[in-house]
Amino acid sequence: MTPFPDMDLTADFFTFFHLPKRFRTDLAELDARYREVQRAVHPDRFAAAREQERRLSMQWAARANEAYRTLKTPLARAQYLLQLAGYDTGVETNTAMDPAFLMEQMEWREMVMTARANGDQQALAHLRARLRGDLENHYDTLSARFDAGPDFPAAAEAVRRLMFLEKLAGEIDDALDALEDGIDP
Repeated sequence: MTPFPDMDLTADFFTFFHLPKRFRTDLAELDARYREVQRAVHPDRFAAAREQERRLSMQWAARANEAYRTLKTPLARAQYLLQLAGYDTGVETNTAMDPAFLMEQMEWREMVMTARANGDQQALAHLRARLRGDLENHYDTLSARFDAGPDFPAAAEAVRRLMFLEKLAGEIDDALDALEDGIDP
């Protein structure tokens, strides 16, 4: 008898946590479901159990961690929803982007490089705040592509754009961290 009779290791991540398959996810509910699953399957609970049960608990805990990480992060959640739908985002093969979007990306990167080179934390913080607003707008658009549609080609395009924007946000955060830590630009 398995210690996990009502759980399916092959279920998609939404089903695994008993959540609806949609982009807008209640993160508090996700957190609660994750903690619930971890309490049930954590390997420490099975330290004195048979080898098979210990191995199963480790598999379940690993699956719960992977599912949680994927669903917790909006971009990863979007990529996963596209994967579930059998839709290829084309990240490796579709490199065509709107020229205006690419120009905007170049301008953003130029502003970040200039602010970092000048050691201008205030400018970087301002850029980060502007970008966070832009990201929110893009995620709202992405949500509509999934939850009010679905429109998978448009969602895949939005994911490709968000990958650029999230990378840019990481670069801004890195630049701010470097300046705060006193590292030369």
